[in-house]
Amino acid sequence: MRPLISVIVPVYRVEAFLPRCVESLLAQTYENLEIILVDDGSPDGCPQICEDYAARDGRVRVIHQENRGLSGARNAGIGIAAGEYLAFVDSDDYVTEDFIEALYTVAEETSCPIVQCRFAYVQGEALHAPENRVWKIYRGDSLMSCLYGAEEEATCFVVAWNKLYRRDLFGEIRYPEGRVHEDEATTYRLFHEGKKLAFLDRALYGYYTENSGSITAVFSPKRLDWLTAHEERIAFFREHGYEKMLPQAYRKLCDACITFYFRCTDEVEDAEQMRRELRKRLREYTGAGAGEIAKLPWRTRAGYRLFGLSPRIYRRILSKMQESA
Repeated sequence: MRPLISVIVPVYRVEAFLPRCVESLLAQTYENLEIILVDDGSPDGCPQICEDYAARDGRVRVIHQENRGLSGARNAGIGIAAGEYLAFVDSDDYVTEDFIEALYTVAEETSCPIVQCRFAYVQGEALHAPENRVWKIYRGDSLMSCLYGAEEEATCFVVAWNKLYRRDLFGEIRYPEGRVHEDEATTYRLFHEGKKLAFLDRALYGYYTENSGSITAVFSPKRLDWLTAHEERIAFFREHGYEKMLPQAYRKLCDACITFYFRCTDEVEDAEQMRRELRKRLREYTGAGAGEIAKLPWRTRAGYRLFGLSPRIYRRILSKMQESA
């Protein structure tokens, strides 16, 4: 018999979307599943929807808990999961009927403890993934470097929800509670634990968005959790022998300070204080990572110095350069 696979679904204020998500999981061609619905103190009709599904299908298990956030819900699911493999699906998203089957097949063929697929932005339409058995294996530095690729590609690697994981990877690893950007703080640790990953080139996961086009997050002070996650990642790289990743890691951290600075408009609460904090952090990063930043292109290094002197002049020069490009 094929192994049990646990699918963990955090649930909070998604009563309009939850049935679509759960139905996509109940329709999986891989049937030896347990579907763990974690009601994270949802104040709407979600708790009853979860119970209704548990009564309908014995593969559905329900946890009701006080609100602990996305990380707390995932951790609760991990804590009771009985499967040899784990997958995460967000409750407003949905997957193709062979989402689990396809990822498990690649896991068996490659002996990779983590397998991931592509995702598609969806708005409720049917999700179709043409048959494609092409996969590629990443290891070590090449796997970690995927976290620093082009935006959508890097997103594909860092997120929790387009992957199948061997359960034992989570022995000492959990998502940080009380923080956002929990994937940024966790996925690289799973990569290190698993040593290798297989990437199946099919979009089996539908990431739901109500608006078409690109998604731009509204800036808030919680975005500093992203910086904290990357500070921790750099410390981890130093400790575990990923020194080749440090120039890219510092560049992403410094670039984020500048990006966040300009997104922190006057409408943001405590905007001026936040901008001072971001400039301070950039100085700290360029100081602590001076040796690694020295390996970056000179224009990048010059940009950091110019921003440190005057963000206004930096922005003006950057705009002119973009106009002439």
